[in-house]
Amino acid sequence: MNLYNVIKNNDIKAECDTANDIKNVNVTSIEIDNRQCREGSLFVCIEGYVTDGHKFAQKAVEAGAVAVVAKSRASLEKYGIKLNVPVIYVADTRLALAAFSASLYGNPSHAMSLVGITGTKGKTTTSYMIRAIYKAAKLDTGLIGTICNKIGEEEIPTQRTTPEANVLQELLHRMIKCDISTCIMEVSSQGLHLDRVGYCHFSTAIFTNLSKDHIGENEHANMEEYAQAKAKLFTMCKNALINIDSGYSGIMIESAQKSGAKVFTYGIEKECDYKAENIIKTHYGVEYDVLTPKGRKYHVSVPIPGTFSVYNSLCAFACACIEGIDPECAVKGLESVFVSGKAENVPTGKDFSVLIDYAHNPDSFENILTTVKEYAKRTVFLFGCGGDRNRPRALMGETAGKYADFTIITSDNPRSEDPESIVKDIEKGIIPTGADYICIVDRKEAIEYAIKNARPGDVIILAGKGHETEQIFADRTVHFDEREIVRDILRGM
Repeated sequence: MNLYNVIKNNDIKAECDTANDIKNVNVTSIEIDNRQCREGSLFVCIEGYVTDGHKFAQKAVEAGAVAVVAKSRASLEKYGIKLNVPVIYVADTRLALAAFSASLYGNPSHAMSLVGITGTKGKTTTSYMIRAIYKAAKLDTGLIGTICNKIGEEEIPTQRTTPEANVLQELLHRMIKCDISTCIMEVSSQGLHLDRVGYCHFSTAIFTNLSKDHIGENEHANMEEYAQAKAKLFTMCKNALINIDSGYSGIMIESAQKSGAKVFTYGIEKECDYKAENIIKTHYGVEYDVLTPKGRKYHVSVPIPGTFSVYNSLCAFACACIEGIDPECAVKGLESVFVSGKAENVPTGKDFSVLIDYAHNPDSFENILTTVKEYAKRTVFLFGCGGDRNRPRALMGETAGKYADFTIITSDNPRSEDPESIVKDIEKGIIPTGADYICIVDRKEAIEYAIKNARPGDVIILAGKGHETEQIFADRTVHFDEREIVRDILRGM
């Protein structure tokens, strides 16, 4: 597409600092990393938390970029950069990245049903549940989220929950080319705040819940700001599906109503459009009846235990109905749904159980522990905390001490931080609870300790890493699949 159409097919105000006719400049890709640039790329300078993309504009051109998008002349001049290609100046390069990417790829979200899921917890599980329902209806879907991205059955590695706008729009474009008419997408608060989903049109936008998990430096200043970031999704959708039991549901509903979206609600405790009743919880999963807006009831069975599974599957059921899927397909799809690293049972062949779960904050700790305590003789909870992340470490320790019968504090992904220091930070929270615990910094040794000291009826919960298969240190990244580790330890016993 020629550069003129890329920058004019939207409402971004742009000035071009060149005497060249930009209609003769052909753009084949949009990049924000100069190392990804090639012949035909449009390079967009992003001012990030760590570095400023303006300083790499010259390198981008040397790599083949045919034009550059910058914030101002001064933004380039401060690095002494003078370019011999067209430079487009915009007030907000992040928003321009979204707009120009959507233009280049033909606004793909307008040609499909895009389902967006936001909330602190439940995004990944709910997305997989919706996908399972579509599969039961014999419909292919795209998937964008934490574990991986998918185009039908093709799996594409992912670096973040919500991709940057240029990557996202290209992914949606590829889905359209593969005749996929529905994409299910996790939408993080950062993805909304940084306009990664700018210029997307969502058929249905979903709100699951909100809790303190992304409050701190480089994220959100407080819960109000966090909630407003989430609420932005409901200004971009046709239908809004809101968890009415969340204390922040009102903000989301108000945002949706102001934008003219049709609002649907789901829940357990309050009156709503899709309500779960007659809930039965076992260690195998949950069962319940869904009362729909049309007054019909459907019996749902999900092979993932816990109240959170009721909420997630109820949300998936409601979304499918809103999107026109037969409710019977929703029932069938949920019967056999599997989500890697979400209350995932690892067979032991012993008189104790091992669960792998992605829980990595106090609220998700409480969720998985209260769920497991309903059927376990003893809960053994093993967890750490990722380095270079805003996590309330002491509160994590306090929560484990309050709900687990025995806690093993260990490492997660230490990244650039000292693993022992992270463990000590967590320990400060568990000590006042008087709970039984042990600290074993090496995660593999900690897992081995848990298994070799297991008692009959124990449920060992390996929390924090879930679907991940690597462990990240300051100087290296190593293969670390907890399923393999558990099997190796059991084999050696």
